[in-house]
Amino acid sequence: MQRLGELSTSDFHRRLAAGDLPVRVGPYVYNIHSDLPAVAQGLRALYGDFLLATPQQFVDYDVALVRGSPLQRLRGRAEFLFDRASPFETIPAGQAYAFLEWGMNWCVSLHANEYLKLHAAVVAREGAGVILPGTPGAGKSTLCAALGLQGWRILSDEHALVVPHTTDLVPLCRPVSLKNASIDVVRAFSRDAVFGPVSLETHKGVVCHMKADLTTDSHDPAPLPARALVFPRYSAGDGQYLRPRPRSESFIIAAYHSFNYSLMGEAGFHAMRHLVSSVPCYDLVYRDLDWAVQAMEKVLA
Repeated sequence: MQRLGELSTSDFHRRLAAGDLPVRVGPYVYNIHSDLPAVAQGLRALYGDFLLATPQQFVDYDVALVRGSPLQRLRGRAEFLFDRASPFETIPAGQAYAFLEWGMNWCVSLHANEYLKLHAAVVAREGAGVILPGTPGAGKSTLCAALGLQGWRILSDEHALVVPHTTDLVPLCRPVSLKNASIDVVRAFSRDAVFGPVSLETHKGVVCHMKADLTTDSHDPAPLPARALVFPRYSAGDGQYLRPRPRSESFIIAAYHSFNYSLMGEAGFHAMRHLVSSVPCYDLVYRDLDWAVQAMEKVLA
């Protein structure tokens, strides 16, 4: 199979402009269409090692980030399309790449209900996965990026896909979304980090994505067993600690961070109960990434 980065520059741009760029991401295929330079730049920088789907493979999500109508072009606006329809308001064209990634997340958040889905980063080491749920600003993406740069496998920055009635985690590796001060923190943490376009003045501030497929098995689609549930929180003022969290509290917080727990009804309850009762749960408060990485090593020790 061919990787995106193996396309010639001219062939890549031709296929992206024509809406003929089917990229395999975990269990799904995204067909991507765009006429915006920032989108092309981001895909080349961050998705070069992703496999392209064959013409025979089913496309799960047909997405586009395009300039739109002549009036939108004049105003410097762009729009995200899903199955050729626009589910959102137009955005400034300078935010196009960030919005493409958000739109790709939205596709899974809304439609992939064959799994219990948690809003969480997922990382793995030596075949064992750790789920990192967190609200925006908690520091889960920063920690996820740091772990990836220290040899951990990144399964996802946004979605923990749990096979119901198991602890199996389905890989969905895509670039890590970093915001505001976290961008410079990760840049300082490792010179090996590869970044895509910077999107300014979004509803989340400054946004930049980091290449996440950093290990040889990054695109292995086989599920991995979860070995722990860790709730990270960055705090500049609190003391750093890793300590067990009661399973009852963990259940409530994990359910709160789920995209489809309520939608799944009784099946969601049983899936969440099985997950939380099967793995140890921890709180992780950190202000230093090196310390946090060492603490995560202890989780799987």
